[in-house]
Amino acid sequence: MKITYDETVDILTIRLREGVYDESDEVVEGIIVDFDKDGKPMAIEILDAKALLGQIDRVMLEYARVPQTA
Repeated sequence: MKITYDETVDILTIRLREGVYDESDEVVEGIIVDFDKDGKPMAIEILDAKALLGQIDRVMLEYARVPQTA
């Protein structure tokens, strides 16, 4: 697995395995999955990565502030 970030287009790519993808599908807005010819996922691309990661950071900060019960 390899994770790369292209700052010029603000895309975070998580490459699950090497090879040439055959098809891509935007599974939810801003999240694209690349598939090989057999339909197995090869990579996940996150568009507008800074905004999404910022949202995740805010959620994690809020979660950390909530008292955890055992």
